[in-house]
Amino acid sequence: QVQLVESGGGLVQPGGSLRLSCVASGGFFSTFAMGWYRQAPGKQRELVARISTSGNRNYVDSVKGRFTISRDNAKKTVYLQMNRLKPEDTAVYYCRVENSEFWGQGTQVTVSS
Repeated sequence: QVQLVESGGGLVQPGGSLRLSCVASGGFFSTFAMGWYRQAPGKQRELVARISTSGNRNYVDSVKGRFTISRDNAKKTVYLQMNRLKPEDTAVYYCRVENSEFWGQGTQVTVSS
């Protein structure tokens, strides 16, 4: 059983930055590909960024050049650095062990002036 706990969300002005963290417990974190997803009101959940066990990264086009996913296997943590935030980035952000049923509880990100 793997448990994931996200933190770092909040209210930020357009153009600002936030860093999300997701700490895992249970399982062998270094063997997991990890993903960050988001779900805005009235919209489907979408994959934002993914990082493989070897550190390869993929991003949805709308966040390329602004968001960076990273991982620290010693801390069993995956991060999402979000820069130049836009109102359309407003959503609940979730981390997930890829290709599994293990999700975090989500953290709210609101971008508004």
